[in-house]
Amino acid sequence: QVQLVESGGGLVQPGGSLNLSCVASERARIMGWYRQGPGKQRELVARIVSSGSTDYVDSVRGRFTISRNNAKNTVFLQMNSLKFEDTAVYYCNFGGWGGSNYWGQGTQVTVSS
Repeated sequence: QVQLVESGGGLVQPGGSLNLSCVASERARIMGWYRQGPGKQRELVARIVSSGSTDYVDSVRGRFTISRNNAKNTVFLQMNSLKFEDTAVYYCNFGGWGGSNYWGQGTQVTVSS
């Protein structure tokens, strides 16, 4: 059983920044961030494989940066230039080397003036 601990969410004004962190109990092949806004489906925001290659949803590309510290089994999501539409619960996702998949508990990000 993989444990995931998320942190870093909060309330920010438009244009502000937040950095999300997710610490896993073991090394992942892929780690990613998903989000679910009010009345919306959960969507992939960004993901990063063990080699460091990354993918982003178009709406955050250029504003968000995903990174990982493999020694600490940790993935980060640096969110800059935040917009109202970024408001959502953000979930960390863990993909293991044997095909396992786990979810964090979610952390709330609210962008409001």
